[in-house]
Amino acid sequence: MLDINIVRQNPDDVIAMLHRRQMGGEAGKVKELLDLDRSRKEMVQRADDLKATRNRVSREIADIKRTGQGSADELIRQMKSVSDQISELDADLAKLETVMEELLLGLPNMLHHSVPEGRTAEDNMLYKGPVEFTHDLDFPVTNHLELGKSLGILDFERGAKISGAGFPVYIGKGARLERALINFMLDMHTEHHGYTEVFPPFLVNQESLRGTGQWPKFADQVYHICEDGLYAIPTAEVPVTNLHRGEMLDPAALPIAYVAYSACFRREAGSYGKDTRGFLRVHQFNKVEMVRFTRPEASYEALEEILSNAEAILRALKIPYRVITLCGGDISANAAKCYDIEVWSPAENKYLEASSVSNFEDYQARRSNIRFKPDGKSKPEFVHTLNGSGLATSRLMVSLLEHYQTADGKIVIPEALRPYTGFDLIG
Repeated sequence: MLDINIVRQNPDDVIAMLHRRQMGGEAGKVKELLDLDRSRKEMVQRADDLKATRNRVSREIADIKRTGQGSADELIRQMKSVSDQISELDADLAKLETVMEELLLGLPNMLHHSVPEGRTAEDNMLYKGPVEFTHDLDFPVTNHLELGKSLGILDFERGAKISGAGFPVYIGKGARLERALINFMLDMHTEHHGYTEVFPPFLVNQESLRGTGQWPKFADQVYHICEDGLYAIPTAEVPVTNLHRGEMLDPAALPIAYVAYSACFRREAGSYGKDTRGFLRVHQFNKVEMVRFTRPEASYEALEEILSNAEAILRALKIPYRVITLCGGDISANAAKCYDIEVWSPAENKYLEASSVSNFEDYQARRSNIRFKPDGKSKPEFVHTLNGSGLATSRLMVSLLEHYQTADGKIVIPEALRPYTGFDLIG
């Protein structure tokens, strides 16, 4: 959530940010917020004046009763009317502030100055790579869907029977390979990158979604369990960031770095017409997520570190990839800056997003009220929050199966995974 002071003091900057995000149609919300803010100040002033009058006259009434000189009945009657006006103003003020908060919650984050201009994904800029690794694919390449079916390790048809399209089933060595990927990534991040592992709930309340920015803006993307008021998580970012919701963090503990495995659930509303074969677009997938809480001055250094941690997984697995910086028109509403890591699919002949690494600055911390008190300062500040997929297994699995296939339809297991799978070949 944006600081209301940014809207008050720099409304033109907020409107310019909306245009950079290709959200110029939302600019009217800024004017609406400013108008409501002026009304709020007037209401607060009127309420304060009435409360000051009530306090002053209450003292007069007390003096009259104490001295017994005269009647206080008329003043008491007047103060009852004043109290009724104050109550009405306080109620109107609460309603107005609720409307203001909802408007603020609907505004996206301010963009970092380094975010490139652009309207769509076509305008994203190459940041690193392509990082290449040699794989002997001097034969017609088979796509991951056909490989998984022919080897009996993936079953999308039975997944559709059980749950619907977009819910994969891993079988035999396919299930073992998926579990190996998850354990390998968790071990890499905890043993070599300094993260503390967390195993969070996969269902969260609405306040948790609101805290990280998935609610209300992306309400149509989450699965809702109405009877219990719970939601299936779209990413472990949600429960892990909310670990510290409403807390004052010890500055000596910063930075805090967590890593978590979770299943992720996304309705993918609005994806009709997009490529949905196999793992290219699913409603349930597995992901290892990195989350950090930092001091504001350290967050962009942390962004590069998280990116490097995610890249280390792909380097160890020898998966070709590239890193792009998302432009203003393609970046998520919550992020101030975002990198996407894309893995190469030889069968699809294109790059597929396997990780996003984002700095939210204080946008999530303000929504979640996560603060710390800087050394030597009496006023608390909001921490900066960051996250990065390290990585999502679905499209990583696409690239792994396709790059490590053999001419006779087998899959060679990457060396880094063999201690986890217990076998070096599927076939």
